[in-house]
Amino acid sequence: MGLERKLTNRSFLRALIKNRTWGYCSSSLGSERGFSALAAPELPAFDYEPKPYKGPLADEVFGKRKKYLGPSIFHYYQKPLNIVEGKMQYLFDENGRRYLDAFAGIVTVSCGHCHPDVLSAITEQSKLLQHATTIYLHHAIADFAEGLASKMPGNLKVVYFVNSGTEANELAMLMARLYSGNLGMIALRNAYHGGSSSTIGLTALNTWKYPIPQGEIHHVLNPNPYRGVFGSDAKLYAEDVQDHIEHGTSGRVAGFIAETIQGVGGAVELAPGYLKLVYDIVRKAGGVCIADEVQTGFGRTGSHYWGFETQEVIPDIVTMAKGIGNGLPLGAVVTTPEIASVLAQKIQFNTFGGNPVCSAGGLAVLRVLDKEKRQVHCAEVGSHMIERLTNLQHKHDIIGDVRGRGLMVGVELVTDRKQKTPAKAETAVLFESLRELGILVGKGGLHGNVFRIKPPMCFTKTDADFLVDALDYAISKL
Repeated sequence: MGLERKLTNRSFLRALIKNRTWGYCSSSLGSERGFSALAAPELPAFDYEPKPYKGPLADEVFGKRKKYLGPSIFHYYQKPLNIVEGKMQYLFDENGRRYLDAFAGIVTVSCGHCHPDVLSAITEQSKLLQHATTIYLHHAIADFAEGLASKMPGNLKVVYFVNSGTEANELAMLMARLYSGNLGMIALRNAYHGGSSSTIGLTALNTWKYPIPQGEIHHVLNPNPYRGVFGSDAKLYAEDVQDHIEHGTSGRVAGFIAETIQGVGGAVELAPGYLKLVYDIVRKAGGVCIADEVQTGFGRTGSHYWGFETQEVIPDIVTMAKGIGNGLPLGAVVTTPEIASVLAQKIQFNTFGGNPVCSAGGLAVLRVLDKEKRQVHCAEVGSHMIERLTNLQHKHDIIGDVRGRGLMVGVELVTDRKQKTPAKAETAVLFESLRELGILVGKGGLHGNVFRIKPPMCFTKTDADFLVDALDYAISKL
């Protein structure tokens, strides 16, 4: 949001870049350095015709939104898009223009926009019963819980349904504190775990935090292989956690929470082996280990079904949302029977958690991901895309880092590779250029200089090639 507001007009930015005001030397200067001009790539063919749109247009919608919705709500692009229809990996605006969705509604659309199997499950359940709460029996919530538990390793067999990732992390933190008998939580710098008054404390990006009490939460060094002070040395980062417990706590903690690949923070994968070392340290200090799988779960990483499996650990509590419902307001917490038992001391209840419609839709998502072998697909397409992006990195010095797994990928842009200076203004220009070419990506990182490429899991190699070609073209035009 801050980048869009501070962005001066694009022609001025391009003039600055052309004159090399930022001082980096890049092949992205295109024809000025003797490279042949690239042709603008075209969207892959897609056999679908959007319905004619007869609703209010962008200016009217935007005006009403500014008048009646909170001022904290921000939008992408200098001229916000009025998106009115979606089909699989594509979105359509009010004029019927098609866009490749490489951000999946902020990493939420897993099966694909309006997937027929998920739509059918939601529609059929809605015809019978939309809501009843867990004070009555209904097979949908039990079936969904059984299906979800079957995907979990170890003794992670007890499921709580909520409405979002924020709620899931709130509940996980409550469980950790009750079970351990301690208050202090440990999270990572650069993490994002939600926007409620409690989970803001877990979050460690100043752009998402308000000046309110943190609530007995402390942040340790981020094991970021690209920008971290210890590079990829997991042992040194883990020693920082031990040092914090010894000097910053009573010696006992409630728990530790981490994403395996930080989402909002810019697709940062933790140093290899880090979680195994830290989980051991935290458990010895009386705490429980929480894996935030809100963005990394359900096969998106390709190599594994859950992100934490890439670090060869089994958490005590797992939180999830986003892709679990393909767009439904749905989240879950999965834990062990021992930890779950602490909530039986009082009443723990969620009015909408596990309602019949969301449960039917969530179970349909699990079945679609299995039937269509989406985990394997993510591995194959993601590897292809990362290889192509890495090759592009060799061509354009503005690309400082390419990272991620499967269809959870980050491309960090810098003006100086040695200093790793964030290319904030250039990222904003390229962001608009990609939209003009028909590609919608996300932005992340503290400075907004990381492209977050996390499309619906039906994204193809052809789509990946188009995206990389478009990024190549856009950089060459800087």
